Amino acid sequence: MSSSKGGKQGSNVLAHCVLAIGGLAMVSPLLYQIVMSISTNAEVQSTPPTLWPGVIQWHNFADVFTSMNFGSQLWVTVAITVIRVIGQVLLCSMAGYAFARMRFRFKGPILAVVLSIIMVPSQLFLIPQYQIIQNLGWLNSIAGIVAPGIFSAFGLFLMRQFFMGLPDELEDAARLDGANPFQVFFRVMLPLAANGLWALVIITVLWSWNDLLWPLVVTSTANAAPLSVGLSNLQGEHANNYPILMAASLMAMAPILVMFLLMQKRVMAGIGRSGLK
Repeated sequence: MSSSKGGKQGSNVLAHCVLAIGGLAMVSPLLYQIVMSISTNAEVQSTPPTLWPGVIQWHNFADVFTSMNFGSQLWVTVAITVIRVIGQVLLCSMAGYAFARMRFRFKGPILAVVLSIIMVPSQLFLIPQYQIIQNLGWLNSIAGIVAPGIFSAFGLFLMRQFFMGLPDELEDAARLDGANPFQVFFRVMLPLAANGLWALVIITVLWSWNDLLWPLVVTSTANAAPLSVGLSNLQGEHANNYPILMAASLMAMAPILVMFLLMQKRVMAGIGRSGLK
């Protein structure tokens, strides 16, 4: 009995050691990025690399504001992220509910066409999307950046999976009480899909905050660009100031990292219960 207990404890210790090594390996790039952000450019480019700076360069974080329009670009990033989240939550939840719970003609073919968008590389849509935004006069504007990402086939599929898992009796009871379709959706079904909504919110926030290609195409001025474009412009053609670049990256990443850590359980619960395993 004691030998089996000792063997189990030994296996647990080994498992924790392996997990600790794996976790350290995963977080090591972030730790090195922090070290680079408080070092000099010479220390970053030295061979072998410096594991800790001789003198901590805290001014690198202040120099970010003189190297790029961090304030205005942060505002643009927050604005497009909030608008996209609102649009995705509203449109994808309504479309997902319709495809999951309602009956209408050609539902199957329409759903297949919409979901087929997931299998098409987004780069193929760049030219037609750009022409549409240009004709609307939305270049160098928040509306031009937001428009293509206000709805997604993935968000529709995610919400559809949630609504399909809810029992039919809930809708029947609401209808018996005299609720119309909008009341059934907003008062009964939507609150029960909270985990799916949280998952959609986090996925949309991460995607929108890090989106680079589309904002790079439709913006040509620094004040109209989000942080992703501003960070890419810090990389020079012949020389780079790596400490400034790493400090700016940390500052841009901090809000998303904090939000993800606070909502991690909701995200995992949402994705796990959606059937996307």
